[in-house]
Amino acid sequence: MTENWEKVYVSPMPHRAELAKALLAEHDIPAVVVNRQSSSYPTIGWGKSEVHVPVSHAVLAKVILENEATFS
Repeated sequence: MTENWEKVYVSPMPHRAELAKALLAEHDIPAVVVNRQSSSYPTIGWGKSEVHVPVSHAVLAKVILENEATFS
């Protein structure tokens, strides 16, 4: 990601990152999921999925995820 985006959530489970992205979208916060899973060992699932938002939304995104996320 560029310096204009900040990581606000990390999970070893890609579906949880997608849920976080959807929750942020409900609050009109743009978000992207960055898959850091290893392509060398896809069946083991090593790696993490990250949710990134624009820096200007990062503080609010973290508050929303801490207070409203029920999938963690």
